[in-house]
Amino acid sequence: MSAVSDQPKSGFTLGMLVNDTRYRGYTFQFIAFFAIIFFFGWMIWNAVQNLAALGQDISFGFLGGQAGYDINQKLIPFTSTDTHFRAAIVGVLNTLLVAFLGCITATIIGVLVGILRLSNNWIVAKLMSVYVEVFRNVPLLIWILIIFSIMSNALPAPSAFRGESPEARMVLDSIALTNRGIYVPRPLWLEGSAIVVGVFLLSLIAIYALRRYAIHLLFTQGRTLPVLPLSIGLLIVPTVLAYFLMGSPVGLEYPALKGFNFQGGIQVYGSLIGLWVALSLYTGAFIAESVRGGIQAVSRGQTEAAESLGLRPRRIMSLVVLPQALRIIIPPLISQYLNLTKNSSLAAAVGYMDITGTLGGITLNQTGRSFEAVLLLMAFYLVISLCIAGVMNIYNATVKLKER
Repeated sequence: MSAVSDQPKSGFTLGMLVNDTRYRGYTFQFIAFFAIIFFFGWMIWNAVQNLAALGQDISFGFLGGQAGYDINQKLIPFTSTDTHFRAAIVGVLNTLLVAFLGCITATIIGVLVGILRLSNNWIVAKLMSVYVEVFRNVPLLIWILIIFSIMSNALPAPSAFRGESPEARMVLDSIALTNRGIYVPRPLWLEGSAIVVGVFLLSLIAIYALRRYAIHLLFTQGRTLPVLPLSIGLLIVPTVLAYFLMGSPVGLEYPALKGFNFQGGIQVYGSLIGLWVALSLYTGAFIAESVRGGIQAVSRGQTEAAESLGLRPRRIMSLVVLPQALRIIIPPLISQYLNLTKNSSLAAAVGYMDITGTLGGITLNQTGRSFEAVLLLMAFYLVISLCIAGVMNIYNATVKLKER
């Protein structure tokens, strides 16, 4: 018998990059990748050449110059003698503040409204429908101006709190609602306050662990725990004990009317409140529709099966329906968070100094460095958007359907 020898394997050739299906996809991807790099590189080079022809060089040294302007709402100390870089940092913190507050408030509003839109109560369902249609069909800028105007005109001036029979009074003798903003007590952190804060954070972790254990107990043994009273106890009792054992290390500085305005405490300007409320109500209307769609996408049989087990409607919604609806709600929710963060750039309409108002507004006009300022603005919004999307995508991976 004659042995049949194996055919020699052919070596790699350049033609295989196009003709071989194993390499063709990678080839086209590399070509597209380098084409995109070349295109953006050409655009940057062209912009640099045009600026050079106008006698302008690209430099970020202007950030070290004196700002020469003040910022009303700020989380860190800032004066007009500080640099443009510090002003930009203040603007970044202001943007992150309103985005953080807006995302939390809009989520709460959206979830509640989305659930209430499916209520069996006709009046409640229609009222929620009116809210959604009114807020999402009117431009956000108009809502910002409306809410800010209401705050500026409806609330009393600080002088109304003066006298033996004042026209206005402070809420709980500690909070002043004025047309210049809201004044609230300022916490004073004394020695030992770090321990109290640490106990409070540990209490929050314990509450989260309790809720996870309660869900595990319910689905494995069918037993329920009184989560709400236990959570309140875990939150209040350890913190209060630590507070008194450490000698009351956390105090409050109350605002007081001195002269023509309130002194002390924390002043939350009307521009921040107007922008925050408008962003929350506007975005909450879109989130409500995502929540409603996600709930309706869950099979009715899931609710009927939970009812047959004797679960109450509130537990059915929180333990059966919403966890399954999250798989549908999270992707559009990411987009709404990104939109809210970028829509915060409308803050200039009410004088709230965010990153667009500082770096992209006054700093740009004073220094004339439009290209550098816009480039930094783009980089900031790109980075913060990617961070939000990354965090939400990680959470989305934890709630998505696991296939086996």
